[in-house]
Amino acid sequence: MPVPFPARTAFVNAPGGEAWPELEVARWQETRDTLHMWTQVVGKVRLALMPMTNHWWQVPLYVTARGLTTSLMPVGRRGLELTFDFDRHLLNIRTTDGGERQVRLEPRSVADFYAEVMGRLAELAVQVDLLPRPVEVPEAIPFPADERHASYDPEYVRRFWVSLVHAHRVLSRFRARFLGKASPVHFFWGAFDLAVTRFSGRRAPRHPGGVPNCADWVMREAYSHELSSSGYWPGGAEEGSFYAYAYPEPPGFRDWPVQPPGAGYDPALGEFLLPYRLVRRSEDPDETLLSFLQSSYEAAAVLGGWDRASLEREMA
Repeated sequence: MPVPFPARTAFVNAPGGEAWPELEVARWQETRDTLHMWTQVVGKVRLALMPMTNHWWQVPLYVTARGLTTSLMPVGRRGLELTFDFDRHLLNIRTTDGGERQVRLEPRSVADFYAEVMGRLAELAVQVDLLPRPVEVPEAIPFPADERHASYDPEYVRRFWVSLVHAHRVLSRFRARFLGKASPVHFFWGAFDLAVTRFSGRRAPRHPGGVPNCADWVMREAYSHELSSSGYWPGGAEEGSFYAYAYPEPPGFRDWPVQPPGAGYDPALGEFLLPYRLVRRSEDPDETLLSFLQSSYEAAAVLGGWDRASLEREMA
């Protein structure tokens, strides 16, 4: 006899689960910026090895029960996976033929981290041809020369991972409501954010580009089709923000009454923002965040004239 599936609240709020953690940017900014560069190193390996997929969906990382992973990548007839373990503070490098190496996550420069990662890959007979510098940042210091970013606070890295676990859960619930083309819930190491994107099915106007240290043709591929995107970024003021935007932005979008109270449109960024702190302090963080995701999507879908009847379904 099959075991009945438990009610959603029975496992989301089960005993032993962790609350949404405090994550004040000022307390871990140097660590965050170093970790950002480390994820770019690992992400560049994925970019070099994976076949091209629409909207660059072959390059993000994915949230796991311990941190972030590339998932399985082809290396000739073998497979390779790199996984950040933010519980034991290791980068695990594994191949499908039994090879395994580890890189310790501790206070160390990007240059040192990059050299060891490439060295460990070479020990496993994995040769990767990548562009050794970061993207989507104002100052792109080449990885081998970056001695500036060298901080690692394991407590705050773990808090960040827990925040990703919570955000991933809610973004996944939100994604499940959509029948049309939608991205996975994935972590883009370029901007250091967790994102999920819905598409109307129509082509979009040519994107103007202009992202720091990122070729315009890269952005044109990312924004080739009309979309509504939302996610979580651990940057900016206080404790970071959840965000939502549309491309192209339909008339009246920025004036839409997005929920919950405390969310609002940032004209400098061209996005709706919901402070992470407001979510974690709310009585029901999941529902608070879902109200933001749903109402900001409706701003794009209603004002953009999306075929909502064929793209959506009712779901908790």
